[in-house]
Amino acid sequence: MPVNDSFQPNSEPNTAMALAMDDRWRETHLGRLLGHAMRRFDARVLTLMAHNDQVPLALSNLAARDQISAAHIHITRHTDLAQAAGMSKQAMGNLVDQCEAWGLVKRERDGRDARARQVVFTEAGLAWLAAFQMAVAQAESEFKAAVGIEIATVVALGLEAYCM
Repeated sequence: MPVNDSFQPNSEPNTAMALAMDDRWRETHLGRLLGHAMRRFDARVLTLMAHNDQVPLALSNLAARDQISAAHIHITRHTDLAQAAGMSKQAMGNLVDQCEAWGLVKRERDGRDARARQVVFTEAGLAWLAAFQMAVAQAESEFKAAVGIEIATVVALGLEAYCM
């Protein structure tokens, strides 16, 4: 294995040498695995949505051509959009603009705050949301089938505990 001479952590020399000689951790650390899993899961959800008869045809075509991304999926997961999604208000505004152009959402006046606008689902958006729910359930079922129900349960419990 190649030695990475530029990596010198503040630790014992033997530990630094062991890390430098074995850099497999770069490919298998938990953060990287979680990222790969999330991208794979989101891609599967989009594929399922692209082939769902209940998704409006224009949206299904966008999903089939990879014009809709995981970011568009994530907008359906959040109510206080920008904060919950962990993105800037400007970036979320652009995403909402796209979803509004596609007929997924519309902006309405907020009855509690005259300065604010609420983003609400349209009829097509509600169909999208229902298809999203079905696609998530299918992708979760496929995950359980792939790794086994026991492991899937442990993964779900572990991630839930980690995220709370």
